[in-house]
Amino acid sequence: MVATLEDLKGRDFTRVADWSGSELERVLDLAGELKEQQKRREQHHLLPGRTLGMIFQKPSTRTRVSFEVGIAQLGGTGLYLSAGTFAQEDVEELARNASIPIINGLTDSSHPCQALADVLTIRERLGRLEGVTVVYLGDGNNVCASLMVAAAKLGVNFRAATPSGYEPSAEAVEIAREAAAKSGATIDLLDDPREAVAGADVLYTDVWTSMGQEEERERRLRDLAGFGIDEELVRLADAKAIVLHCLPAHYGEEITEDVLYGRQSAVWDQAENRLHAQKALMALVIS
Repeated sequence: MVATLEDLKGRDFTRVADWSGSELERVLDLAGELKEQQKRREQHHLLPGRTLGMIFQKPSTRTRVSFEVGIAQLGGTGLYLSAGTFAQEDVEELARNASIPIINGLTDSSHPCQALADVLTIRERLGRLEGVTVVYLGDGNNVCASLMVAAAKLGVNFRAATPSGYEPSAEAVEIAREAAAKSGATIDLLDDPREAVAGADVLYTDVWTSMGQEEERERRLRDLAGFGIDEELVRLADAKAIVLHCLPAHYGEEITEDVLYGRQSAVWDQAENRLHAQKALMALVIS
C-alpha cells in the first residue's frame, strides 16, 4: 500500500491550489489501492477510532454519503453537524484556527474533493493524465475552477468553454496557468463549444443553475444555450473520449439524456470515485 507518510498528517485540504502535483498523485495512488481492497472486501481500517465531523450548510447526498461511508470503511465514525458555513473564507478561517485537519467538501468558490474524483476517473479510464485534454463546458463555477487547477498541476491540458460573463474566476485561471507552466499543460478559455471540444479526450459539464440560484434560472438557460453536451459535440471530440458530469443532471440543459447514459459516459464511475478519493485523502491527513 502507498505509504501514508507523516508529512501529510495534519494537512488541510481547503483548495487544490495548496497541494503539489506529486501530493495529489499520492492521493490518487492510495485511492486506487483502497478501491481494489474494497472490491475484494478486504478490511482496511487505517483510521480506527477516529471521528470525522461533517459540517453542512446545504442539503447533501454524494458528499455526505461518501464521507460518512468512507470514514466507516476506514474504521472511524462520521458525525453530522448543521451550520451556516459555505463561503470559502469561512473554511479558510476554520483551517487557520483548528488544531485538526480541515477538508473542504464544497464552498462557493472551490470543490476540491470533486476534482480528486474527476482526475481519478480520467486516469482509470484513459490510463494516464499527462497530455490528456479536458474540456469543461458551461458555467465556470467552483467545480470548473478546482478541476482546472488540478489538471494544470497534473499535466492535463484544460479548455474552459463558457459564454461571456461565465468564465472561471481570474484568480483560479492565474493559479492554473502558473501551475501549467511548470507541468507542461495548457490552459485555454474559449467561447465556442465546437472549437473547444475538437479532438478532446474528456468532456465535462455541471448544472447551469445550482442550489441557491433558482431565481436566475431563466436568464442562465438563455445565456448558456448552446453549451450543453449532446451527441453532436461528442462526435467532434476524440473517438475514445469520455463524458463526465458531477451530478445531479438536468436533461436537455447542460447534457442530454442519451449522452449521460451513453457508451462514452463515465459519470457513474466518477460518482463512485468520490468515495475512494475522499477515503485516501482522509487516510493521508488524519493523524
